[in-house]
Amino acid sequence: MNNRFTTPSLLLLLLLSFLSCGGGEVTAVTHNAYPDVQVAGAMKNVMWKGELAGMIRLEDIENREGLYGLGPLSYLQGELLINDGKAYVSRVVSDTAMTVEESFATDAPFLVYGNVSEWEEQELPSTVTNSQALESHLDTLTKSYKRPFVFKLKGEVRSADIHIQNLPAGSKVSSPEEAHRGQTNYELGQAQVEIIGFFSTEHQGIFTHHDSYLHLHLITDDKTRMGHLDAVELNPEKMKLYLPVK
Repeated sequence: MNNRFTTPSLLLLLLLSFLSCGGGEVTAVTHNAYPDVQVAGAMKNVMWKGELAGMIRLEDIENREGLYGLGPLSYLQGELLINDGKAYVSRVVSDTAMTVEESFATDAPFLVYGNVSEWEEQELPSTVTNSQALESHLDTLTKSYKRPFVFKLKGEVRSADIHIQNLPAGSKVSSPEEAHRGQTNYELGQAQVEIIGFFSTEHQGIFTHHDSYLHLHLITDDKTRMGHLDAVELNPEKMKLYLPVK
């Protein structure tokens, strides 16, 4: 007796029936529990349009629980960092000295910020020793994460280069070169630090530079040095990466 369906045909029919009933739907698991990152102003408007005045007052951010953020001080006369609900402002004193003050009583021409209530600790691969390797590692590691997101690093750097904007009062800006007049650079040796960063592949010119997916600020554990991170030599054996989770 001939069967109407061969075994392969029967299996195909059952599979099609299963899919038509929704049984074959696959839902990607994504890390989307943390709140959306917020952005006020834009880096490109500061650099090219000279919008130096404050676009946001830090005091006006209502939810400071687990708050993280970074940007420049208004009129490019310092750097801002919000680390776990505490705001820090750094200003140039000289080529070798700076002040770091804890205060929300300030504003920024652009600011990226977000809240994280819980972190997932990650080991750093031995190959992640600089910001370029860190960017590549994050891009690979967080394909399923909601982007943009805030992250942090805690531990030891072998060295780091940071800067603080120090634009002369009354300056007009219409290019990145003009915006960086007065910028003061500082070199750090081996130190215990926290690095707060924001990652995005879609915000170049908004809160990351045109050639990067990262914006990073560094603060030393003793709170005496803080600024925009330009270059770093990480010590992966003594540094932990923290990513946001629910």
